[in-house]
Amino acid sequence: MSTAKKSPYVLFQGSQNFRLRIVLATLSGKPIKIEKIRSADLNPGLKDYEISFLRLMEAVTNGAQIEISYTGTTVIYRPGIIIGGSHTHNCPPSKPVGYFVEPLLYLAPFSKKKFSIILRGITASHNDAGIEAIKWGLLPILEKFGVRECALHTLKRGSPPLGGGEVHLVVDTLISQPLTIHELERPHISAIKGVAYSTRVSPSLVNRMIDGAKKVLKGASCEVNITADVWRGENSGKSPGWGVTLIGETKKGWCYFAEEIGDPGAIPEEVGETVAYHLLEEISQSGAIGRTQLPLAITFMVIGKEDIGRLRISRDEVDERFVVLLRDIKKIFGTEAYLKEVDDGNSHDDDFIVTIKGNGFTNANKKIA
Repeated sequence: MSTAKKSPYVLFQGSQNFRLRIVLATLSGKPIKIEKIRSADLNPGLKDYEISFLRLMEAVTNGAQIEISYTGTTVIYRPGIIIGGSHTHNCPPSKPVGYFVEPLLYLAPFSKKKFSIILRGITASHNDAGIEAIKWGLLPILEKFGVRECALHTLKRGSPPLGGGEVHLVVDTLISQPLTIHELERPHISAIKGVAYSTRVSPSLVNRMIDGAKKVLKGASCEVNITADVWRGENSGKSPGWGVTLIGETKKGWCYFAEEIGDPGAIPEEVGETVAYHLLEEISQSGAIGRTQLPLAITFMVIGKEDIGRLRISRDEVDERFVVLLRDIKKIFGTEAYLKEVDDGNSHDDDFIVTIKGNGFTNANKKIA
């Protein structure tokens, strides 16, 4: 009786969740194979920014092996040891630096050496996390899991399309495993802060964005503080641009954020209003954390010590991306998440409590000489 030969790789298909699949493989030490990457597109295979991301992974790890097929539609990734250290990475103009910083946050706390990475390129876009969103939205999530010394410094701002920006990611905290969290309530917003910035354009655009945002938020029952950040000269990048990021802060340290950049011809007041409405929507449709922060929190819950962690999420956050995240985690780590409906008699009783038992991951990289 013949038996099918088991693949030495964890198999995936398509380009969805590409960065996170590489990150999960690196944390688990399991090789993965991703097939049919945009195989039906007119331009099949990996994009330039995905290849650039793989090169960055090669730089911050030791021993990683990457095989890309001739057409670019299949990638085999054998992870190495996370070594961190000091590096400089030039990001392609097709993606902002946030696209590359975000996955590094998953790996940096479990490195052999402290992370000190300079990334150059565009510092904001419509579809990926900007500098302030990472600084105020994602780094506080790391702090909740025990990563206290981490910072993202803006050395230069670079608006699309030419960029010219530069940021410095520093993660000095190295931990063996994340802390276990228990967040069963929706935190109350204690303050709203933000920054409206501009590069190589009139500073009046910044003030108009602030006015637009404050017009929407004037009824908020908390303090609203939005600062202006005007960049000029050689540190303002190669292209004119402007944008705004708003953060809803809670007394417990959780944050919600919304951001947007202004397109040519856009009206600054309308951009400010739109971001303010997006922030209010994000707060109303989120549980303890926003949907953009959810993958980082869930991943750290999975690789925590062998204890039960709990996190409150909203029904709106249980979307296709969340389901794909849980499936990828189960495929690589074998860990399942359990969702239980909340019934506490208030207006948010359609929320869920996500319960995950940590798999006892330990950071062996620190012990390797």
